[in-house]
Amino acid sequence: MHQRLTHTYIYIIGVLVALAATGNVAWAQQDPALSHYWLVEPQFNPAAVGRTPQLNINAAMQTHAAGYEDGGSTMYAGADMAFQLGKTRHGVGVYFMNDAFGLFSHKRFSVQYAYHFKLWGGTLSIGAEADMLNESLKGSKADLGDANDPAFPTTDLDGSKFDASVGLYYAHRRWQVGLAMQHVTSPTVTMGETNELKVKALYNLTAAYNIRLRSPLFTITPSTMLRYDGTAFRADITARLQYAHQKKRLYCGLGYSPQHSVTGFVGGMFHGVDLGYSYEANTSGMGLGAGQHEITLGYRLDLNLGKKGRNLHRSVRWL
Repeated sequence: MHQRLTHTYIYIIGVLVALAATGNVAWAQQDPALSHYWLVEPQFNPAAVGRTPQLNINAAMQTHAAGYEDGGSTMYAGADMAFQLGKTRHGVGVYFMNDAFGLFSHKRFSVQYAYHFKLWGGTLSIGAEADMLNESLKGSKADLGDANDPAFPTTDLDGSKFDASVGLYYAHRRWQVGLAMQHVTSPTVTMGETNELKVKALYNLTAAYNIRLRSPLFTITPSTMLRYDGTAFRADITARLQYAHQKKRLYCGLGYSPQHSVTGFVGGMFHGVDLGYSYEANTSGMGLGAGQHEITLGYRLDLNLGKKGRNLHRSVRWL
């Protein structure tokens, strides 16, 4: 049976937040957990920008609660690049993200900077990020039994606040590890005259290792991402098998998040564009059928600045 989530049901879920917000402080909705986290690292760690000399362009779209109306979605789009100043290497990036569920919407616009230097046979990156957060609630679209109940907002609420994030990233020949803190300022976003939304700091730890097989065409990459906001904890454990030959690359894999979900991945390079798809099936809550579909796109462009202002551009595949 195809399930549908009505506006009323969505609102009941959101009202748990709105009730607290009517007083002074409400918990912020948790930052989205994209399944292809290894492809969109700047989304949660500013130290990942400029890790390669090319211009990197990435986008991701994730739909929430498949089979339900008003389940919402997450959209991410970002770009980053590296540049040299004398003998030093730097990275800059920018991204926009919109995370919506039912009547609630969380938007973020960020600019990023990272400084890269050689250390212990690898490269250490130190990054910082300035964020503009926007939180909104479409109270005018709520389907209430009692439209005069003062406990529930019946108008659209909106608020913005500046925020910041910091991160470290270390890459060696076969392995990488990153540590970041989002929402460093733990801002309180004012929505309307009497509503406030408290955004909690979020800590992320990522790690990956490339295992070479006997055949040089295949590589296995186990990776993990750990998230903790002071109360809730989530771990994602992923393993991917990649085939690479000349300019052709394909990958497939599985992911597991204890007490949350299992995820299947497939993707590769097609005509110079990285295309990936995943389905995250919930192992608790709404069940396997009400999971998240996710599509990612990636493109890397070499920027070779020649003499006398000549610019040469060449597309390069990356994962």
